[in-house]
Amino acid sequence: MSSPSTEPTSRRHALQALGLGSLALAGAWPSAQAADAKKDDATYDQDSILATATEFFGNTAEGLAKVIEKAFKEQGRPNGYIKGEEASAALTVGLRYGDGHMTLKNGGGGRVYWAGPSIGFDVGANAAKVFTLIYHLPNAAAIYQRFPGVDGSLYWVGGAGINYQRLKGITLAPIRLGVGLRSGASVGYLHYRREKSINPF
Repeated sequence: MSSPSTEPTSRRHALQALGLGSLALAGAWPSAQAADAKKDDATYDQDSILATATEFFGNTAEGLAKVIEKAFKEQGRPNGYIKGEEASAALTVGLRYGDGHMTLKNGGGGRVYWAGPSIGFDVGANAAKVFTLIYHLPNAAAIYQRFPGVDGSLYWVGGAGINYQRLKGITLAPIRLGVGLRSGASVGYLHYRREKSINPF
């Protein structure tokens, strides 16, 4: 007498495994959605950043929209920004000073000052507004350090310019319009502080 076929049993086990796998995926899906929602709650979307920057600069230049779009493509969604003003002067070697107010999506922020040396071929002086996007800043206090510029990161179009400064996984992306970006290409680093200082280093 031949032994009963094991095919029905194997098929049953396979179906059970498939069902368990589907249940596991179904359980993971809401968790993934929740994680994405939490990330969105902690960062700014592109439209809100563009609206805030446009209101700040008082300018709807096409170049502003393009540099913000570029930043989102390359860096993702920022979790904060700085609205400020700065002045710079240069005769090959120059200086840049600024101050502004930092806003973080999680509710943190505060006053921030910055200064740094520049080396380049620029000659002259200027004062301008600057709108800085902030990425991966864990808390407000983490910005108070020296951020070196990223070589070759300067990009400008239609009168607007952006470049990146990066340290320990934190990225800052200052955006300037018009004459404000004239010496932006030559900034070596910026030191962000709690209090104003004439020391650029």
